[in-house]
Amino acid sequence: MSRETFRLTVNGASYEVTAPDRKTLGDALREDCGLTGTHLGCEHGVCGTCTVIVDGRPVRSCLMFARQAEGAQVRTVEGLAKGDTLHPLQQAFIDAHALQCGFCTPGFLMLIVGALEQDPDMTEEDLAHVLSSNLCRCTGYASIARAALAAYPRPAPAAE
Repeated sequence: MSRETFRLTVNGASYEVTAPDRKTLGDALREDCGLTGTHLGCEHGVCGTCTVIVDGRPVRSCLMFARQAEGAQVRTVEGLAKGDTLHPLQQAFIDAHALQCGFCTPGFLMLIVGALEQDPDMTEEDLAHVLSSNLCRCTGYASIARAALAAYPRPAPAAE
């Protein structure tokens, strides 16, 4: 299998990657960029554990080849905090006890950030639908939804 060298831009930094064309973005992030916050679960696009943001959209990094991200802006969980200051959603996860084992947490964080950056006026029902696309086997979804709503308060419904 031939190996090609290309560049990935992740969290604003440039990484030179030499990898086979079929290497997934998730594997490249972990193995070639040293960014191990992106977890790999099912590797079939089902669990959402590997969710990252590519050009503003949440993407399952196990379903995307690293080479496809060349020229794109990739954001991982490592890019959420600013130094020692956590992203509001990260702090909300702590405050709402929205994690237990933590394996799914990076994927949920990136899914929620990406979805709400795309549609900041998303309804609670829409948010619940978005959350249902990722799997959590420890805490359930109530605390995760509470954290998302705390970090990104929804507008009050219009009076009728």
